[in-house]
Amino acid sequence: MSADAEANLLREESLVGADETQGQWAFFWKRFRRHKLAVISAAILLIIFTVAIAAPVIAPYDPNLQDRQLARFGEPAPPSLAHPFGSDHLGRDLLSRLMIGARVSLVVGFVATGAALALGTILGAIAGYAGRWTDMAVMRASDVLLAFPPLLFLMAVLSSVTRPSILHISMAIAVIGWMNVARLVRGEFLVLRTREYTEAARAIGASAPSIIFRELLPNAIGPIIVAATLSIPAAILTESTLSFLGFGIQPPRASWGNMLQDSFVYMRDFNAWWMGVFPGLMIAVTVLSFNFLGDGLRDALDPRSRVD
Repeated sequence: MSADAEANLLREESLVGADETQGQWAFFWKRFRRHKLAVISAAILLIIFTVAIAAPVIAPYDPNLQDRQLARFGEPAPPSLAHPFGSDHLGRDLLSRLMIGARVSLVVGFVATGAALALGTILGAIAGYAGRWTDMAVMRASDVLLAFPPLLFLMAVLSSVTRPSILHISMAIAVIGWMNVARLVRGEFLVLRTREYTEAARAIGASAPSIIFRELLPNAIGPIIVAATLSIPAAILTESTLSFLGFGIQPPRASWGNMLQDSFVYMRDFNAWWMGVFPGLMIAVTVLSFNFLGDGLRDALDPRSRVD
């Protein structure tokens, strides 16, 4: 074969591969956009991400600035034109604190989920492909960790840290989050390792890591992506719960959880409903948006599912 003919053949193969990839994306988008709640949720999350990233620039006030004239005698100020979400008992603007708190919640959600996915995927892939004693060891280790009450485990771990940071909280959440991912990946690998392309890779002498990462893992990526979108809101809720109980992000740094903790007494004594409603609403909207997005991705990535 001449050099020109070989070059033409390679060009045609690359064009065919590009067309197949484009067709797959078009098919994915066609199925995904039929899930209206998922599309709306993606737009909402995009807005929340943008606000969180730009919070130091677009926040109307310093989130830690205390205005004693605004909160006289320790009484929170209600929403007004100058402070649309009101202020807390120290005269700090709630809108600015919500914007900064979004950064904390989202970073914890993504870092904790990323660490849990990495650990769970590797252990689940090894267990599902190797089987036997390796599979038994990994699954029994996950059973042991699943036996501990997650919240009590996190409180015990974080209570040993003087001022828990985002990294401390994220890693602690990842430790209790990798087991379900490992079980999911293991189940996928138990099926995929018996497929024809896996047997063919073994027949030509491919190594186990090559088969795992080049043959099996790409075919299991769909369920992993869906698991990630469902794990992020769980991590956000966990961080908010820990901060509400005093084991998470510590004041004066703002997070949605410790803002709820601050609101508890003042909602009761001063009827300062805005101190609890707005942080709680942000948590609920973010978690629901991730859940709806996960549902949409699951329907779009699974060709067996029916999308009305």
